[in-house]
Amino acid sequence: MKLLLLLGMLSLLTTSKTCKKKQANITPGCYRGKLMVKGGCMNYTIGMIGDNIDTARVAASWTDENTGRTFRNVFALGSRCTFPNTINEGDEFYFTIDSTTVQNCAVCMMYYPTPPRQLSIKILDGPCGQ
Repeated sequence: MKLLLLLGMLSLLTTSKTCKKKQANITPGCYRGKLMVKGGCMNYTIGMIGDNIDTARVAASWTDENTGRTFRNVFALGSRCTFPNTINEGDEFYFTIDSTTVQNCAVCMMYYPTPPRQLSIKILDGPCGQ
C-alpha cells in the first residue's frame, strides 16, 4: 500500500514538471487560430483558440448576418495579400500579429460581413515554440 502511495506521488511530481516545461515553450505573441468564415474577396473571419487570447484585439462575440452563426473571439483578416490560399474554412494554424508588413495588392471589393476588429497576421510554419 505504501508503495502504491509513493508511486502515485512520484507520478504527480513528474506530470507537474512536464506541464511546466510545455508551458515554458510557448512563444510570446504566438497564437493558434482557425479560419471560421472564408467569405468572398478574402473577407475572412478568424477565430482565436486557446488560453492566450488578447481580448482587447478581437470581437468577443460576433454574428455573421448572412448565416446567423455566432462566433466567439474572432477578428477580420487584415493581411489579405500575404494570407495563404491553401488554408480553408475550418483549418487551424499558428500565427503572430504583424502590423509592419505593407499590404499592397489588388483585392476585389465584394461585400461579405466580417467582425468589427481587424488584425494583420503572419502565418507560422509550425506550432508555437518550435
